[in-house]
Amino acid sequence: MLNKVEICGVNTSKLPVLSNQKMRELFAKVKKGDLEARNELIKGNLRLVLSVIQRFNNRGEYVDDLFQVGCIGLIKAIDNFDLSQNVRFSTYAVPMIIGEIRRYLRDNNPIRVSRSLRDIAYRSLQVRDSLLNKLSREPTINEIAEELAVPREEIIFALDAIQEPVSLFEPIYHDGGDPIYVMDQISDEKNEDTAWLEGISIREAMRKLSDRERRILMLRFYEGKTQMEVAEEIGISQAQVSRLEKAALNHMRKHM
Repeated sequence: MLNKVEICGVNTSKLPVLSNQKMRELFAKVKKGDLEARNELIKGNLRLVLSVIQRFNNRGEYVDDLFQVGCIGLIKAIDNFDLSQNVRFSTYAVPMIIGEIRRYLRDNNPIRVSRSLRDIAYRSLQVRDSLLNKLSREPTINEIAEELAVPREEIIFALDAIQEPVSLFEPIYHDGGDPIYVMDQISDEKNEDTAWLEGISIREAMRKLSDRERRILMLRFYEGKTQMEVAEEIGISQAQVSRLEKAALNHMRKHM
């Protein structure tokens, strides 16, 4: 697909290439509201979009769709680029194009994630970037949770939920012989005695819980619901669900 001459009606073999000087001249005009200069900048940087979407050519997505989404990222980069900063436009634009494509892939993930959980995940990523610049180090989950005033468990669940699924048949190592796939690194514990004994231990520990605690754990870990969804179903706050869940798990550990 990437070898097509035409993508979204655009003849990729005839895309223009703008010099750095020409780019600066066009950006100066764009800042004054010149729409023709803006269109020329967009057309002159479409090759940048093409180079970025090649990173995503193994996702099974239509190249035309990725190209259109990448163009949205390019337009945002053009509209927000600051000429006074001593940085090349491509250095600024590529992360924005990649970010736009990743958002598209997350929102169209075959595994559906609730909007509230996605919102928490995206806000967590924004806060993480903000704290990274402020602290000059990778922020902890606790610091992100404190900044958002959201329980750390909820942030962990949200970030896990938006992770893209990995195929069991995706190769992780290849030395010229037979490749090693993800599934080769996963052990099967279903038939082990330890799993059978753990199952009995969990059932015994669950009997020690109150009806409300048992219901919360069933909804959370057997039906896969978020704390927010459990709170709505039971009729209590999400913070209460978090506290009850933590207390129930601690209670179970004492009996296992």
